Amino acid sequence: MIPLGGINMNDKGNYSLKPHEKYGFLQVKPTPTAEEINHFYANEFYSGDYKNFNNSSLQVQLADQQFWEGTWNDQAKVIQSQLAKPFCELEILDVGCGWGQALLHFKGLGASCYGFDPAAEAVEYGVSQGLNIKHCGVESMDVFAGKKFDVVMLNNVLEHLAEPVRVIQQIRQHVLKDGGLLIVTVPNEFNKFQVAAQRLHNLEPWWVTPPAHLNYFSRTSLQALLSGCGFHSELAVASFPLELFLLMGENYVNDRDIGKICHAKRVQFELNLRQLGEDDTIQQFYKALADANLGRQITCYAKAI
Repeated sequence: MIPLGGINMNDKGNYSLKPHEKYGFLQVKPTPTAEEINHFYANEFYSGDYKNFNNSSLQVQLADQQFWEGTWNDQAKVIQSQLAKPFCELEILDVGCGWGQALLHFKGLGASCYGFDPAAEAVEYGVSQGLNIKHCGVESMDVFAGKKFDVVMLNNVLEHLAEPVRVIQQIRQHVLKDGGLLIVTVPNEFNKFQVAAQRLHNLEPWWVTPPAHLNYFSRTSLQALLSGCGFHSELAVASFPLELFLLMGENYVNDRDIGKICHAKRVQFELNLRQLGEDDTIQQFYKALADANLGRQITCYAKAI
């Protein structure tokens, strides 16, 4: 087991990380209760000070809307290539949809969009925008009972769940159509750039944050989980390796102002390439990073088999 020392953002006891016995991703032990997890997301993640430490605030997401639209357009291309259907024939479910920004984008492409999230404020906003989303926790997949979808998305959700294997199994058995597409994005933790940057700056592992993150994945462990639950997953795409800034001496962990500057540079990197018509180059770059288990996040596309 890997000791976490003083890394415990809510002072609820000592945690450690242990590899999952079958799939190898790291899990927080002991696991917080479902009540503790739901309370955290309903009352803290989207409100108060915590939202300033992630991209969960609506203000942050709207400020970077052009950047995120590039990512969603990349996903749309993969969805169409994998399913060979126009968007007007697709039904998409976003598990943990937050403020519904991704769903609004895919709705604009013609898809029928559904979602659910434990944050009442975010759900109320999504409903006000005309989305079919519900307020509930993300551990149970029977929200739209009996309905199956062409595409199910979990964008930065799986790392938060107490029982990620069970949730993926439920999606495969009860939520996703045969031949449907599962899209899972998770932080790519303990990657070599991240660990090297930690050593360089003599930092604690800042990315370990129970009860917010309970699971820690790599491309290898995420694809192992998906394959073990009835999916065929070949395509994996990373995101920009933000740890490069740390390795170049920009310590954004200890200085949030530096972090904002680094994020803006990462955004401009992609926007400049897209404005030059190099969308495919971005995807090739991020696929190569994923193959090397590098990049800040990993997105896996998995077909139900």
